[in-house]
Amino acid sequence: MPSASVAPLKIKFRALALACLLLAGNAADAVAQCGNGSAGFDVWLQRFRLQAGAQGIKSSTVVSALSSVTYDPTVVRLDRSQRSFKLSFTQFYARRVSEGMIRHGRALMRSHGALLNRIEQRFGVPAPIIVAIWGLETNYGANLGARYSIIRSLSTLAYDCRRSEFFTGQLLDALRIVQEGDLTPSQLRGGWAGEIGQTQFLPTPYIRFAVDFDGDGRKDLINSVPDVLASTANFLAGHGWQRGAGWQPGSPNYSVIAEWNKAEVYDRTIAAMADRLAGN
Repeated sequence: MPSASVAPLKIKFRALALACLLLAGNAADAVAQCGNGSAGFDVWLQRFRLQAGAQGIKSSTVVSALSSVTYDPTVVRLDRSQRSFKLSFTQFYARRVSEGMIRHGRALMRSHGALLNRIEQRFGVPAPIIVAIWGLETNYGANLGARYSIIRSLSTLAYDCRRSEFFTGQLLDALRIVQEGDLTPSQLRGGWAGEIGQTQFLPTPYIRFAVDFDGDGRKDLINSVPDVLASTANFLAGHGWQRGAGWQPGSPNYSVIAEWNKAEVYDRTIAAMADRLAGN
């Protein structure tokens, strides 16, 4: 029979071993939440479907959006090779803005003048800023970058370990866009990182800031110019845009532009292009 002093030691050892097993199991679960290759994608997708249901996404939406989704290695490769934001401001501006873009933007400001005035009255954001963003993102809607299935891209990036948590949230909101009837899964085509429409909204800001400005009952940032431009203004207003103030570096509104894109060269380019569009 073990002595009274040895028995508690065995009990403590067993408790410690059990704790180690639990920690190992939790670590394995954490690793299983993401992956760095295609091997575990189908298992992850099954788990995500359950997660979506727990977040209030209807089963019919989950089935329609995710039933045929596969892993896209091209999206992961593109996510690893972003280089344009490493350029200087002068290099970036010269690459992205041309005299033709400025002329086109000014023409659009004239042809959509009444719409842009209504948007400024409601949201406080002036036309040059909205049109500069429109031009930089997709050349005023001409280059929507609709090569990629947004659902597939976001599923791949949500599974990939580099930014899994961020893109899981974006994927859930993409399903909410489908559920709310704004766009179907087949209509959700855009950039490789999940950007939607003429000013390249990600799904979470789409859910938060997209507005139905043409009154057709849907928030359509792919085809409806009124919805696109008003939603862009609503995003900026929602991040603190100050009506009537400037937008140059150092101003409060410049920090709002930084909420649109975290790259300093991009923010400076928006401000500089808006100056040109305004005739400054």
